[in-house]
Amino acid sequence: MGNELIQAPLAGTGAANQDVFSETLQALAATDRNIVVVTSDSRGSGKLVPFGKKYPAQIVEVGIAEQNLVGMAAGLASAGKKVFAVSPACFLTARALEQIKNDVAYSNNPVKLIGISAGVSYGALGSTHHSLHDFAVLRAIHNMTIVVPADSFETTQAVQQVAASEQPYYLRFGKKPMPLLDETGETTFQIGKGRVIRRGSDVAIIANGETVYPALQAAQKLATENGIEATVVSMHTIKPLDEKLLSELALECKAILTVEEHSVNGGLGEACASWLLKNRYHKPFDILGIPDEYTVTGSQVEILNHYGISESGITSRVKTLLNTLT
Repeated sequence: MGNELIQAPLAGTGAANQDVFSETLQALAATDRNIVVVTSDSRGSGKLVPFGKKYPAQIVEVGIAEQNLVGMAAGLASAGKKVFAVSPACFLTARALEQIKNDVAYSNNPVKLIGISAGVSYGALGSTHHSLHDFAVLRAIHNMTIVVPADSFETTQAVQQVAASEQPYYLRFGKKPMPLLDETGETTFQIGKGRVIRRGSDVAIIANGETVYPALQAAQKLATENGIEATVVSMHTIKPLDEKLLSELALECKAILTVEEHSVNGGLGEACASWLLKNRYHKPFDILGIPDEYTVTGSQVEILNHYGISESGITSRVKTLLNTLT
């Protein structure tokens, strides 16, 4: 396969990233029989039923056995297959962490780990089904790239790029339909390089995944109602971070806020804070995420609203952050 763009049917729409992942994978598998999906009883939730019907010889079902899932995926990858291991993010990155560490990363097997229904997508099923630890644990594992696409464009590009790579990856997807983020007309996507959605000099809002859209909404509201101009960045790659872009934001903006559907411990915010402090960028900085507690019960939207991971919550946090400058 060359560098040509494969257009999935849902790409370019406000579809859920999990749906776009499935459609893109089907498009790739049409011309590449080495693409194999291994899943742990997740055909339905992973939107893989159409894939299984089209390519029954390219999908393996292991049942609810995440450790076996990763071990088998590593074995297939070592034999030359392009393996996508698909499972709910909460179970994939907890139950199978040892296999991810040893069979995939340490052994340098190019498995593409796909964490579906991530963050608090499972809503009222509660903390057992929420993946608010996955960034933290995987950041600590050498040889693991972590990518969290924000919309269908980023998802399509990310899946295509990792399929062509010989390195291990973790891709994280949620279930909610996400609008396209094209305010600046940014049409490039490169793993390891943050995508600037909007530009402003007052504050930088760095987000990823499903938190990028409310960050953009907040930036638009801040500009309209308060005259505050915000840069909004989709920092889709948490590891490795786009250090060049972080440096530019620290120089250009008065303050920085990170937003993530993850614990405030060990995620995007701490990764940015650590790098900025080590490199002596001293700007007002704050992390908006899930606090160090078991989440309240509710739907995904209710949980995120409760913790301020919403247009109004981000707007309020930016104002508070900028007030430290006066």
